Amino acid sequence: MFHHTHPYRPFIPENATKLIVGTLPPPRFTKGELKEGDVDFCYGSRDGLLWTVLDKIFGLDLKFETTEEAVQQRIDFLKERGIGICDMVESSRREKIDASDLGMQKVELRDMIGILREHPKVERLLFTGGNSKNGPEYFFRRHLREIEEDIRLKVISNEVPRVHQFVLDGRLINTVSLTAPSGSANRAIGSMELYKYLKQKDANFNTIDFRVMQYREWL
Repeated sequence: MFHHTHPYRPFIPENATKLIVGTLPPPRFTKGELKEGDVDFCYGSRDGLLWTVLDKIFGLDLKFETTEEAVQQRIDFLKERGIGICDMVESSRREKIDASDLGMQKVELRDMIGILREHPKVERLLFTGGNSKNGPEYFFRRHLREIEEDIRLKVISNEVPRVHQFVLDGRLINTVSLTAPSGSANRAIGSMELYKYLKQKDANFNTIDFRVMQYREWL
C-alpha cells in the first residue's frame, strides 16, 4: 500500500487567529511529482480551488505556477492576514494512489488540540469540508474522542456552512465547515437551494462565486 504522508508541516504565523484545516494534498505532492501549474505549498494543487477563491476575495493577483515566487505570495498573504494552515492528517495508507478522502486507510491524525494550545491566538477553525467520512470535521471529531478530554462541539448553526463551538482551557473556539474547494463538491453546490436561487437571478453565477460568497464571511 502507498504510504501517503503529508509533505508540509503546519504553517501557522505567530499572529494567526484562524486555521484552514483540510486532510491531505494529492499523493503527487508526497512523491514530489508536481504537475505544471501546481504550487509547492499547502493547497497548491492546480485542481484545487482554495487559492482561486482567496485570490478573488482579496485581489491577490496570485501566480499559479511551480515557482518560489508563487509560494512566497501565499506565505506573505497568510502572515499579513493572520491565517494559518494545519491539516488534520499526518499520513494514511492507500491501495489506489489518488486524492480521494474516502480512499484513506490507517489514518494518523495530527494533534490539533496540542497545536491549538501552542497557538493561543487561534479562535476559529475553517474546515475545508464537512462531517462526511474522512472529511476534516469528521477527523477532528475523531481526534476529540481519541484524546479523551472533555471537549465537546456545541452546534451554533446547522445550515451550510455548519458552525460549532468548543471550549479549550477556558478559551472559546469556533469551527466552520465550509464547502470543499474541490471540483467534486460542485455537484453538491448545484443541488443547494441558495445556489439555485442565485443562479436563477444571475445566469453567470457559478460554483466558484458561491464559494467566494461563503468563504468571505468567515475569513
